[in-house]
Amino acid sequence: MMINKDQLYRYHTKQRWKVFLFLFAALIAGASLFYTNYLVKSLSKSERTKAEVWAMSTKSIVTMPDVDDQFISFVYAVRDSLSIPAIITDEKENIIFWRDLDPNKTNIKGHVDSTNHKLEYDPIYFEKELAAMKRNHTPIALHLDTGEKWSVYYLDSTALRQLRIFPYLQLSLIALFLIIAYTVFNSIKKSEQNLVWVGMAKEAAHQLGTPISSLMGWLELVRTKFNAEEDSILNEMERDVKRLEIVADRFSKIGSTPTLTNQVVFDVIQEYIHYFRVRTSEKISFELTGDKTVEAKLNVQLFDWIIENLLKNAVNAIESEGQIIVNIIDNIAKEEIFIDISDSGKGIPKSNFDTIFQPGFTTRKRGWGLGLSLTKRMVDYHQGQIFVKESEIGKGTTFRIILKSNLRYEPTQV
Repeated sequence: MMINKDQLYRYHTKQRWKVFLFLFAALIAGASLFYTNYLVKSLSKSERTKAEVWAMSTKSIVTMPDVDDQFISFVYAVRDSLSIPAIITDEKENIIFWRDLDPNKTNIKGHVDSTNHKLEYDPIYFEKELAAMKRNHTPIALHLDTGEKWSVYYLDSTALRQLRIFPYLQLSLIALFLIIAYTVFNSIKKSEQNLVWVGMAKEAAHQLGTPISSLMGWLELVRTKFNAEEDSILNEMERDVKRLEIVADRFSKIGSTPTLTNQVVFDVIQEYIHYFRVRTSEKISFELTGDKTVEAKLNVQLFDWIIENLLKNAVNAIESEGQIIVNIIDNIAKEEIFIDISDSGKGIPKSNFDTIFQPGFTTRKRGWGLGLSLTKRMVDYHQGQIFVKESEIGKGTTFRIILKSNLRYEPTQV
């Protein structure tokens, strides 16, 4: 089997671009997080310095009462200019000072405890704030001249807390926008591709109509002129021309909703194998096994197209001689039908199990890479699944089709 280098090159180039764009996006996200983290650390250091200055200024006010009023005013001005939530406690964790806390919680008029003592603050609120501060930062120790030790606890400012979550929020919004944009553009692209595909398919059916009709007329003329009504060669030619009619009819159905009817799966596949076998090398044998009675809702012409593409792929995978086996399995428990098509060809690398169904991917020198893509599409019309069940290089490949059995379901548009 020859490798179509141009197709593979384009496919791998597209994959490399996807990887490159993903890595570039990851780099931008990483740089944004790194720089934001740098800013957060810088501001965190600055706020700790503010907390230390506030603590020292408070200590100065408390421990130096004899200092002149001008200096005290200066210390007050310095302390009040530092705006971060903070609490100072003594060695027994009694609250001595605080700043920038909720004024509605720190000065509650008329609030009394169980002993009827008037309180100036909400103790539960202070407990929660102090616990949060202890979790947030290591306390700053203040050693007084009296030998006492105070502890200064503080929280990050609102701006710093917002800055911590900003990059994650920003990246989430960007990611959401990109996902929506990708979905919309991908939908538009698929819609345009479908319109092109439908137009080309219907035009192909229209163009085939006239020469097929002419060929049928010429065949009848040859039969009459040479009195060859039962000639085997002409009979096979007629079967081929009728096959062309079926192909044209398939293309004419693209863009419309196919009619699905109950069919015996074994009989439909057997009929096509009989046609296909005589047009294939005698060195390749065909075997049809499995359940002969199970039924499924099929459009026979489209389902023949599925089997045709898979059998042709199997033949192309076999270099000289080999075997193709089609096995039909009725999975009663799940109300499904398994159709396994196995060949003794060259096999498929595991890395290509999914990509072989993508349009344009082919391993044939002159292939268009549409066969398996169309096959998957036809299976989708039957609301089924198709995948590579197993494959081994040098030994062969098995494709599995899964269809619903004995179930009613609405067909989708072709």
